[in-house]
Amino acid sequence: MSLFVPKDRRSLFRQFLTGMYDAVIIADPNGHILDVNPRAVEHFGRDLDDVLDQPVSILIPGLKSEVVQRIRHAMEGDHRVMINANGVNKDGERFACEVAVSSIDLMNPGDLVFTVRNIERRREIMNSYRAKAAAFAVSSAALFTADSDGRITEANPAFLSMFDLSSEAEAKGRNFKDFMCDDPLPSNFDKALAGETVRAVISAEGEGGSRHDVEVVFAPNSSGRKTVGVAGSLIKI
Repeated sequence: MSLFVPKDRRSLFRQFLTGMYDAVIIADPNGHILDVNPRAVEHFGRDLDDVLDQPVSILIPGLKSEVVQRIRHAMEGDHRVMINANGVNKDGERFACEVAVSSIDLMNPGDLVFTVRNIERRREIMNSYRAKAAAFAVSSAALFTADSDGRITEANPAFLSMFDLSSEAEAKGRNFKDFMCDDPLPSNFDKALAGETVRAVISAEGEGGSRHDVEVVFAPNSSGRKTVGVAGSLIKI
């Protein structure tokens, strides 16, 4: 959305930019840098003197002149444009970022505002989640999570196989006691909810009536400082 900022309000506008969490790059309609806020200096390692009148692609290589012009065309009708890109700092190191592009009538009609959010940490966290999910899926141990009431929320293929379940839907929503009622497992579940990691070995009946020992481990499943349930593993020993 186009915003007109009178000259006598530019100092207030600069204070606003200074306080923003995201990096902000102000550019002319052709994508040449007019100003940057302190967060941009922190992200890119370059102050205004380094980048003044340089193309915005010096900081975000994918935003070359022809791309900037396509973005301007896409913004006709006061639309803001969101893109995923890579920023590059003074040392040449790249980082993933989200860039929101909007228009402002500041020094020239149609000046551009690039609001840049570094999502490198978010990407690292998501990659970590994906790696853990893959490990959960391929583990030979039967793994599950349950909420604080004991209802199963996740179960891996080894868990389904151990309890002869055809799909995860057959496990989800059922109480863990439907599968693990032997003492001391119910009390161990409560201990895990209270913050302990507890182990027990139980004797379980297998195919043909044979029996084998299973080690069952319960641990608190936490979100921040709050325990939201229990994570468990079962493995034949």
